[in-house]
Amino acid sequence: MPARPVRQQAAADPQKVSALALMDAPPAPHSLAGLKAKLAKLFGGSSEAALTNRLAGTIFLIRVFSAGMAYGAQILLARWMGGTEYGIYVYVWTWVLLLGSMLDFGISASAQKIIPEYRAAGDFDRLRGFLSGSRWGTLAASSAVSLILAAIVWSLSGLIDSAEVIPLYLGCLTLPAFVVANTQDGIARSHDWMRLGLMPQFIIRQALIIGFTAGLFVLGFQLGAIAAMAASCAAVWLAMIGQMIALNRRLAGHIAPGPRAYDVRGWLAVSLPILLVEGFYLLLSYTDVLVLQQFRPADEVGVYYAVVKTLALVSFIHYAMSATTAHRFTEYHAAGDTARLAAYVRHAIVWTFWPSLAATALLLALGEPLLWLFGPHFTQGYSIMFVAAIGLVVRAAIGPVERLLNMLGHQQVCALAYALSFVVNLVLCLVLVPRFGGMGAAASTSAALTFETVLLFVIVRRRLGLHVLAFGRQS
Repeated sequence: MPARPVRQQAAADPQKVSALALMDAPPAPHSLAGLKAKLAKLFGGSSEAALTNRLAGTIFLIRVFSAGMAYGAQILLARWMGGTEYGIYVYVWTWVLLLGSMLDFGISASAQKIIPEYRAAGDFDRLRGFLSGSRWGTLAASSAVSLILAAIVWSLSGLIDSAEVIPLYLGCLTLPAFVVANTQDGIARSHDWMRLGLMPQFIIRQALIIGFTAGLFVLGFQLGAIAAMAASCAAVWLAMIGQMIALNRRLAGHIAPGPRAYDVRGWLAVSLPILLVEGFYLLLSYTDVLVLQQFRPADEVGVYYAVVKTLALVSFIHYAMSATTAHRFTEYHAAGDTARLAAYVRHAIVWTFWPSLAATALLLALGEPLLWLFGPHFTQGYSIMFVAAIGLVVRAAIGPVERLLNMLGHQQVCALAYALSFVVNLVLCLVLVPRFGGMGAAASTSAALTFETVLLFVIVRRRLGLHVLAFGRQS
């Protein structure tokens, strides 16, 4: 990275920045014709901005459609299983989401840095080695960890609620497939194959879960936490295997066969710092549910989880822009194109915040009837939604800057920011959850997200010279 801050270097080429300024903000059309013209320009052109918008829009639509399926599935499960069994399922599935997103050791995220760098350098031997070795390596490592976790569950079975033991075993069985699917998602996104990366995880897997659980219910089986976890486990494995077959075929037509070089040490040097970032982010994301489960009954955990799922649309916007932009941050940085990088960062931030703000307002307006779909008593979580939404909106104001820091080699300081935010969240949850339940969990998480946002804003400002707010002076 050149010594001058990115924004300062971008300013040195005003003509280039002016050409890229169209990336900055969503349009404000004054007529239907104007709206159509603006949409065509934003999504239908061949520019970087239009491509990014199309890819991010594809990811967002997949996540929204998946969220609708998941939301419907959660409503059905909550009604079929009852509050207690549903709470146990949510608890175990949260552990699967948390550990499954960490046991790839950061490979799924680092793929968006490693693959573009290998392509730019023409190092196809290592590229072929990474595309194969990353998946087999994460499968072997996650399988070993899953066996260890199953042994821990067995040794502590006398201390664990008997109703949770078998679902926890099933969760351990689910982990290896979940991890490999995440790794394949990262590889696919690095090639701009967004549908191949996301649809198996978010559409096909969710459809299988719905189909399996509905089938069990129709056949008259007792649909408790065990049955729901068994259905989820089978769905994760089937979706991952199908994705692997499709990805192998796509890669075979994209990269010529040849020798493979396995730079495992180099991969881990990139991935492990990113793992720290991703790990602390996930801990920050799931601390509220896990602490709530320790201090509150399972039915209250279910209500809180319904609130979180209802607000998930907001975080999907951030996820869509992060997934689309990360590997391009690497490409522009590797090419030394600082003006393009600065404009692209600005575009990503603006198109994260304003749609997130609009989605939050819509969800809060419809929150009570949406929660009612889970069951009448779930509406007691409506007031919690307002508190939980604060942190999401604040965090959206700086866009995917954690990916920017990771891709530009500032993983350690980004990990530190997330670690401190996790500690803030954990301490606040331990203080507030026992007394205030779900409201305390929401307040703790929003406070931690606000703290994290301030830290990341300061870090990017000082290290890269960028003003990373969706509003305010861009100097």
